[in-house]
Amino acid sequence: MTGAYPVLQWGSSGSTGRGRSPRAWARTFRGTAASVPQARRFAGELLAGCPAGEVLLMCVSELCANAIAHTASGDGGAFMVEISCPRDGVARVAVTDEGGLSVPAAGPPDLMAEGGRGLALVAACTTRWGYADGPSGRTVWAEACWPVPVPSSAPATPAGSLRRSRTPLPPSGRRRRDWPPPDVPPGPAA
Repeated sequence: MTGAYPVLQWGSSGSTGRGRSPRAWARTFRGTAASVPQARRFAGELLAGCPAGEVLLMCVSELCANAIAHTASGDGGAFMVEISCPRDGVARVAVTDEGGLSVPAAGPPDLMAEGGRGLALVAACTTRWGYADGPSGRTVWAEACWPVPVPSSAPATPAGSLRRSRTPLPPSGRRRRDWPPPDVPPGPAA
C-alpha cells in the first residue's frame, strides 16, 4: 500500500520500513465515533503484511471504541493510536485516552448484555494485553506474536571445504537419484 504513512516491514530482518530506525508510529484522533474507521485505516496501512495484522486491526477498533465510550476522550476529547514493532515477531497496538473512572477488565462477559465483550475478545485473540495509567490518561495495549527464524549457532564452514565426492557412476551410467544428499551443498569439482 502506498499512503500517507510509512509501511512497516514485518520480516525477521529487523528493518522497519524505508531505512528508518524508529519502530513506532502514532497519530491522534478526535474522540468521535467517526474516528474509529480513520484509526483503523491508519493502523491498516502500517500493519500491511504483518502476520498478525487482522487480529491487531480488530484490537484497534475495540480499543478506540472503548476510549470513546468509557473515557473523557468521548466527551469532546481525543485519543492516540500507536503501532509499534518492539522486536522481531511481535507487533503492538496501543490506544491512549484521556482517562475515566472505569478500569479496563476482560472478565467473563454477560452473555445477555449488548456490550462488554470487547476486552474479552482482545484478551482471547492476542498474546498479551494490559493497561497503564499515565499523566495524560490511560494507555490500553495489545500484542500479537508469530514465529521468526532463529539464526543458527553452528560455526560457518570455510568456502569450498564441503565438496561433492567423485562417486563412480553405477553400471547403468546414471547417477543415483539421492545425489547430492539434501544436507550437503554442491561444491566445486575437485
